[in-house]
Amino acid sequence: MEEGSMGALVPAVKSEGNTGSSHALQSGSGERNTVEGGRGSETTDREFLCPICMQIIKDAFLTSCGHSFCYMCIITHLDNKNDCPSCASSLTTNQLFPNFLLNKLLKKTSASQASKTASPLEQFRQALLQGYEVSVKELDTLLSLLSEKKRKLEQEEAEKNMQNLVEFLQCLRKKKIDELSEVQNDVKYIKEDISLVERHRIELYRARDRDNLLVPSGKSQGIQMKEASSGLSSQHTTSQSSLAVTRKKRVQSQFNDLQQCYLQKRRQVANPLQNLDKMDADSSQREGYSSGLSDFQSVLSTFTQYSRLRVIAELRHGEHFHSANIVSSIEFDRDDELFATAGVSRRIKIFDFSTIVNEPPEVHCPVVEMPTRSKLSCLSWNKHTKNHIASSDYEGIVTIWDVNTRQSVMEYEEHEKRVWSVDFSKMDSSMLVSGSDDCKVKIWCTKQESSAINIDMKANICCVKYNPGSSNHIAVGSADHHIHYYDLRNTSHPLHIFRGHQKTVSYVKFLSNAELASASTDSTLRLWDVTRNIPVRTLRGHTNEKNFVGLSVNNDFLACGSETNEVYAYHKAISKPLTWHRFGAPNVEDSDEDGGSYFISAVCWKNDSPTMLAANSLGTIKVLVLAP
Repeated sequence: MEEGSMGALVPAVKSEGNTGSSHALQSGSGERNTVEGGRGSETTDREFLCPICMQIIKDAFLTSCGHSFCYMCIITHLDNKNDCPSCASSLTTNQLFPNFLLNKLLKKTSASQASKTASPLEQFRQALLQGYEVSVKELDTLLSLLSEKKRKLEQEEAEKNMQNLVEFLQCLRKKKIDELSEVQNDVKYIKEDISLVERHRIELYRARDRDNLLVPSGKSQGIQMKEASSGLSSQHTTSQSSLAVTRKKRVQSQFNDLQQCYLQKRRQVANPLQNLDKMDADSSQREGYSSGLSDFQSVLSTFTQYSRLRVIAELRHGEHFHSANIVSSIEFDRDDELFATAGVSRRIKIFDFSTIVNEPPEVHCPVVEMPTRSKLSCLSWNKHTKNHIASSDYEGIVTIWDVNTRQSVMEYEEHEKRVWSVDFSKMDSSMLVSGSDDCKVKIWCTKQESSAINIDMKANICCVKYNPGSSNHIAVGSADHHIHYYDLRNTSHPLHIFRGHQKTVSYVKFLSNAELASASTDSTLRLWDVTRNIPVRTLRGHTNEKNFVGLSVNNDFLACGSETNEVYAYHKAISKPLTWHRFGAPNVEDSDEDGGSYFISAVCWKNDSPTMLAANSLGTIKVLVLAP
């Protein structure tokens, strides 16, 4: 590019000198004077340069040999040598003299250059300050011109301001009209839905009344049943009334989020294509509800159904209070019959879930226990081969274990640093993915000993997860605060990078083929749509600033830990916690750590169930269930 530019410029200069020689000789003296004046100016400028610093001389001093320098330049030179920099004659500081004439010329030259570059107004101001004579008539003319110029400038400025104001007001009017239109449509949808719900509720009341008319034959039997059931009916009514009040309070506490959820779902289905209007209307009349209202009813019912996490079982992962009991990962197997735990204790422990829930604590022992060489960070059950489970450890090794034989089936040692996450594909039982502190994501196949695909990234990898509906798509959470979504058929660049977290992304989990959840040490959970590549919602309430506290998803619900030793449950449509449970404080006298340093370290939902497992940094594992 530079060569091309130079080639274009140089011929132009040569052409002007060759072809225009006769023209230059014939041109007027003014042009020749201008050129000569310019050359003379350049020569004069060179004469004013200090031979030492090659800048315009400042505070000129003359040597005994007749050369001029900046005072500071020549003094600095004479500190090291005793000769003139120009002619090498012997020179001392006693042979330096102020060059008053040169200093005067330099000041005049500087003032002349300043006047040439000054604006006409500045030149006129300088002339007045220097005593330039101006008549009253000339001043009146000048003031008149300035006044007219000022008036025009003020008018132009006022017109611009008015234009900006008009554009702002027009934009504001359009925005408010759009908002009004949206509100009017929302009100119309709400009225329609109220009518539908009221009609459906009346039908339910009538059905209940019809059931009440089916009285058993025999008057005495009816009286006996009425007397027997009167007490239970009263208790049931009181209980139902209390439950209704609780649910109403729960709705009011999260009203804004529920309102946003309703309007979002209702608007999605409120504007069908013109040729589908009638069909959708008929469908709504036939089924009673629109799909948007039906979806929101499902959200509202599941959200108000639960208000707390109830403990139904508890076990200890270790015998003493120390950091070796930290459970880093807890996972249910394919059939939710067994669950595995692993952590810094260098052991994988397999428990029978029904035994933990139904048997007394003294028989809460692992059915399988497998020692490992290093601390473990993550577990992943094979979704097809029930007895296979994969682990990742602090030495960078990914291992596949056979729970039946209690032996390793395959070990992968390509990672150079600690592996934080491993996950089996749901669609292809032979494929698994891992992510490491070496900034590499590796895809493994159980049928070969080396990695099948390598993805080099710029930051530490903290979590990886296969899309449950595809063996070609993975989500990668990184220390760069982003989630990278890859198609394994082309790993040169991600399909999309989801940005929004302010700190390291510690977990990624899929709620469905299109919905992705992520956790970060910025104390938030975020939901993303991986089909439209957009953020959906941010969930806040727990505390997570430095530790891995776990993340698990189950249909509409998410669970995560907190550094306050609490486990939190969220509904995916609501940004605030549904409920939470605090692990009991241990006996601090028996503990080696401060009681305030404990945190939830792992969580796992039981598939399609309100039941979850949660473990904390003391090794305490609780079985919790969402309850009214």
